[in-house]
Amino acid sequence: MSTADINGIRVQYEDVGDGEPVVLVMGSGSTGRAWHLHQVPALVSAGYRVITFDNRGSSASTRDLVGFTVEDLVADTVGLIEHLGLGPCRLVGTSMGAHVVQELLVTRADLVSQAVLMATRGRTDVMRRFAALAEREQVDSGVELPARYAASIRAMQVLSPATLNDDRKCQDWLDIFEMVPAEHSKGYRAQLDLDIIPDRLAAYRSITTPTLVIGFADDLVLPPHLCREVADAIPAARYVELADSGHYGYLERPEAVNAELVSFFAERRVR
Repeated sequence: MSTADINGIRVQYEDVGDGEPVVLVMGSGSTGRAWHLHQVPALVSAGYRVITFDNRGSSASTRDLVGFTVEDLVADTVGLIEHLGLGPCRLVGTSMGAHVVQELLVTRADLVSQAVLMATRGRTDVMRRFAALAEREQVDSGVELPARYAASIRAMQVLSPATLNDDRKCQDWLDIFEMVPAEHSKGYRAQLDLDIIPDRLAAYRSITTPTLVIGFADDLVLPPHLCREVADAIPAARYVELADSGHYGYLERPEAVNAELVSFFAERRVR
């Protein structure tokens, strides 16, 4: 793990592999290490240099930060790209990370050659607004849910029926969620404030970067119709929807996700 001082904070990152660089931007409540289970090995094997990092609010050095904005997260990503001299490079984001990548494409397209947006949205609909406010209230209440109950709710939120109805796979996930409960740090709470976004679809019509949008068919957190709206708004975007995958589709169906990444990146690879 390396660190860089960027925008007044210490950004923790990992840089592995050789070749054209790919920067992976994680969603809320997780560190960049989540990418290393499946996506990093696949991309390194395909001949790419892969950079992962901890978003503001996620790492040990920033978990107590509050009051930051998505613009701060964009600036942190830009700062790391410039610090490492990566641009123009490929960017991949999921959930909150996809939101960060989208906004970066609007403001600093010069740093990006291709982008992949997974489990994303360009606006907040009624259900997602209600759910975001409810989660804020639960965290602010200070009430700690019993570990088993919290694990069951989390599983139903982020996994597909294909996983939930497979006893072996489901039990593995439940064990993980029970042993590693959801983050409740100040930094995570600050990330929750970024869940409700204004309608940005009109702004995304200015994006010219070649973009792949991946929706997960069984995603309840950010359902595929919201992902498709983003793809429809970006003139240079292509949309792919993966079956039997929930919000954690990049972990549930990593082979399918990785195949889409490698195939898309190969379209503009320097030989």
